[in-house]
Amino acid sequence: MSLLLRNRGAILLLMGNILLVFTGIGLVIPVMPTYLRELHLNGSILGFMVAAFSLSQLLFSPFAGRLSDKIGRKKNIVAGIVLFAVSEWLFGAASQPLWLFVSRVLGGMGAALVMPAIMAYVADVTSKEERAQGMGFINAAITTGFIIGPGIGGYLAGFGVRAPFYAAAAAGAIAAVITILVLPDTKAQEAASGEARTAEKQPGLLSQLLLSYKEPYFLSLIIVLVASFGLANFETVFGLYVDHKFGFTTKDIAFIITVGSIAGAVVQLTIFGWILERFGERRVISCSLGTAGVFVFLMLIAGSYWSVLVVTFILFLSIDLLRPALGTQMSKMANEQQGFVAGLNSAFTSMGNILGPLAAGVLFDMNIHFPYASAAVVLLLCFLLSIRAAAKAKANAGSPQAAKTNGG
Repeated sequence: MSLLLRNRGAILLLMGNILLVFTGIGLVIPVMPTYLRELHLNGSILGFMVAAFSLSQLLFSPFAGRLSDKIGRKKNIVAGIVLFAVSEWLFGAASQPLWLFVSRVLGGMGAALVMPAIMAYVADVTSKEERAQGMGFINAAITTGFIIGPGIGGYLAGFGVRAPFYAAAAAGAIAAVITILVLPDTKAQEAASGEARTAEKQPGLLSQLLLSYKEPYFLSLIIVLVASFGLANFETVFGLYVDHKFGFTTKDIAFIITVGSIAGAVVQLTIFGWILERFGERRVISCSLGTAGVFVFLMLIAGSYWSVLVVTFILFLSIDLLRPALGTQMSKMANEQQGFVAGLNSAFTSMGNILGPLAAGVLFDMNIHFPYASAAVVLLLCFLLSIRAAAKAKANAGSPQAAKTNGG
């Protein structure tokens, strides 16, 4: 019997845990306009809160990963879920901005504890041949959480604006208890594989970021940063924007976000491989950037519920094509640095998730159209940069020196 089948119960429980965390992140989106209005808070506060979550997750992740190797995956997972539950309860109970920020910091720490520990657990209980399938199950749970979160949040908001947060906290507490009682512990035997010694030789996060400009995939990392910035910018103030401009309800917001998320998930699961094989990474990246920039701009002139739905649908679709295309391109460039490049990819994504909400919140308070105008400009500039890079790469590939190398 394969390791994956033997540990299917553990994998299912892990999928449930990660589904819960990402559902909890998504379910707050449709209620934020009403919640902030109730607490008399502005867009800047929202931007700083979203950024606080991402910054906390980024800074705590390296420590959480090492902790998982020291104390075992199960303890990390349980601690992360408990922090998630406390964070959601605190956000629902808070009446002062300080406690909202404390909640977001705790939530980021919880996500940092859960994510690497679950990924490492899957690696521990699967063979090399089964690992991609195991990771696929976890990523499917993450995607599903993003999809169903806003819809559940919109439904629960009917029982009160704080109900989604309390529901997430209760679900987190139940999940933590089940994990303690059911999930067997595991700890990677790093000494035998030599992975610990390799990890010690890896430069720190700051050193990796400072040295990344020398790498051939640096432009791809910049695009990762810009794409994350644009999407985080869009999502952070989306609820506030449509609330202020159109008076959309929590259910309206939930439906639009859910439809957009489903579109990206369906494409990734069905025809993404064909698209990449047919057009290549560079064309998909350039086309996705250009489409995202145009449709963020079109949000500024959208005048109805259905036009907002269509714009959001196509924008989410373009971003969901862009991300895996970038990952594939960098993986091909990475050669023997797969783990190193994956870490940089995550770090640049986190930076975009920090800078995007900060800019969006501040600009929203100046003028509700400024966040989307700035995001459109940044995405379109990056589109032009990707076109130039593609042309340069094509020219290099056709140069006499490259031809000699390929032929020799």
